[in-house]
Amino acid sequence: MSEKARNLKPALLVVALAAIAAAFGVYLKGEGDGKVEPAATQASTAAPQNAVTKVLSTGTMTAFVVKADRKPVPEIAFLPENGGETSLKAWKGRVVLVNLWATWCAPCREEMPSLAKLQTEMGSPEFEVVAIAVDRKGLEASGKFLKEVGATALKLYADPSTEMLGKFQAVGLPSSILIDREGREIGRLAGPAEWDSPDAKALIKAALAEK
Repeated sequence: MSEKARNLKPALLVVALAAIAAAFGVYLKGEGDGKVEPAATQASTAAPQNAVTKVLSTGTMTAFVVKADRKPVPEIAFLPENGGETSLKAWKGRVVLVNLWATWCAPCREEMPSLAKLQTEMGSPEFEVVAIAVDRKGLEASGKFLKEVGATALKLYADPSTEMLGKFQAVGLPSSILIDREGREIGRLAGPAEWDSPDAKALIKAALAEK
């Protein structure tokens, strides 16, 4: 190879590098002001995903099904302990764990103390366990049940019409539905669960962290 050819190699390398740099510069430019942020910067400004994800369906919460598309929960009137009527609209702006149960439900009897413990440990102006007795026996029998199982930390609510089951499309009792501050269903768990477990508390904390 001649000396002239050898001298051309560095020059050609410089030209090639310049061309690559120019091409990369064009890739980062767009219309308008001619500036487009690199992909990494764009990702950092993207809206965060919901704090509650399928990753939290683990351990004692394995049966918890996270909804991919959150929809408003049905508005159904039910009875509070002091009489009158209320609905879940009264909890708008708070995270709520609705638990549907009945006095004749054996798994409910096992689960209720753990719900009471969850309410005692995490209940606040931001969160409440709303346990609703879907029971034709009404408030008096339901209140007696809560005392028997040692779950008096839960406020007494009842739906003697039992319409809750159909409106929530609950397949059985107990059923627990976690609701966000906007009144939408985050997800649900059919059957009994250890609601005072670390896994359950992590789920509730994640729901509370959502803004």
